[in-house]
Amino acid sequence: MKLVINRQSKVPLAQQIHQAIADRILSGHLERGARLPSVRQLAKMLQVSPVTVVHALDLLEAEGLITRVHGKGTFVYEEHAKTDQTTERQKTFPVVDYLYRSQYWQYQKSEVPIDFAQSVVHPSLLPTQALADSIRRLIREEPDVLVQYGEIQGDLALRQALARYISGERITASAHEILVTNGSQQAIDLVARSFVGPQDVVVTEEPTYTAAIDAFRSRGATVLSVPVDEHGMRIDELTGLLDRCTPKLIYTIPSFHNPTGSVMSVKRRRELIDIASEVNCLVLEDDPWSEIHFDEPPPPHLKSMDETGNVIYIKGLGKILSPGCRIGFLIATGPVLERLVAAKTNADLGNPLLNQRVILPLFENGSIRESLRRLRETLRERRNLTLRVLERHAPDGVTWKIPKGGFNVWVSLPEGANANELMAEAEKVGIRFLPGSACDPNQIQWRHLRISFSPTTEADLEQGLTTLCHVMERYLSLLVNKKGKSPLF
Repeated sequence: MKLVINRQSKVPLAQQIHQAIADRILSGHLERGARLPSVRQLAKMLQVSPVTVVHALDLLEAEGLITRVHGKGTFVYEEHAKTDQTTERQKTFPVVDYLYRSQYWQYQKSEVPIDFAQSVVHPSLLPTQALADSIRRLIREEPDVLVQYGEIQGDLALRQALARYISGERITASAHEILVTNGSQQAIDLVARSFVGPQDVVVTEEPTYTAAIDAFRSRGATVLSVPVDEHGMRIDELTGLLDRCTPKLIYTIPSFHNPTGSVMSVKRRRELIDIASEVNCLVLEDDPWSEIHFDEPPPPHLKSMDETGNVIYIKGLGKILSPGCRIGFLIATGPVLERLVAAKTNADLGNPLLNQRVILPLFENGSIRESLRRLRETLRERRNLTLRVLERHAPDGVTWKIPKGGFNVWVSLPEGANANELMAEAEKVGIRFLPGSACDPNQIQWRHLRISFSPTTEADLEQGLTTLCHVMERYLSLLVNKKGKSPLF
């Protein structure tokens, strides 16, 4: 096992060792039941004191990731590292990895009958027929798109259409300020590659989008977090954090936050813009689904308030249009945009032209707006159904936030419960959700879970969620018997 620590980092060595081992356990690189090197071996390998190693192991044991057996050694806890599909050859493959964290993939490894883990839209709710018609027209009238490269920055016609579309979202941007990407995840990765490096500090919300944590940690950054309440990121907590460090970047999902569904207030949006300008750091505004509002649209985007160029706005179109086309875009200006275009060049030389031209008509003729209206209405009904099922069947002590938009409901179990343990029980009956610990840079949101009401049919949503509530009830009852007291107290 190869571990890398940074002696120049402000993060204590014990915490670095703890995080490095935890990453490998949670990503499946360490198989369940695997024996770890001894304290003396780890201390010698990393050139640290045995006391430092013991402290790191204490942290891992407190999180339930390892177990120590007197006289035998330290082992990965059986219920955590998920390597069911790992072959013997893969287990011994002698390649050193430098992956800081890879949480997201482990929740997508195998199919289950009812999957509430992925914030995607059921195919029946997307404009599939319009996209199919567009493909047929392209092949008939513009077959050259099959054999042509596109522009690195993105097809000009699409960028012009996106500029018009985003103006309806109260953001003013020219086609030359737009970079087309392979989804929002690539946009996040391009920003991380361009502006984040070892020893840099990135601030995120707590909890936040799982794959964003992966992207920043993969660059060797220290990821610090600020709590979220019903009005979005706690700016008072952010201010306190800035007294101790200066971040390179602040990542936020201000509109229908993923995973909690909260909406950042106008006041906090303005305060965040002012803070970023004062400390001269970038703000990465992620907008996955601001169009999916159930009551009223969210406040103006951060980018619409940006007068200094500190805000990079990113949007994925896959969730609301076509996951198969893998299209997203970002908006930036000046040297920031230039560096991002350079990173895109290094990554893939531009998106496939075919994919861009397929979605172009929906933006040019405005049909995207009607598609979003229908999607909004349907997901409002799915949200309401989710809330009704929870109200009828959720056990005592289970609470949830009522989302005003987006795809998810954030559910909280009673104190003392663990959503990771609950998921192990739910998977036995063919149901999956996203544990809150996967959405937290510190992996402490153990009693929370995210339920996505968008990927299933209405029938599966009601049946699956009802079953999940029954699983919750059994799990909490077992927890009472195991601990001898109710997790409510």
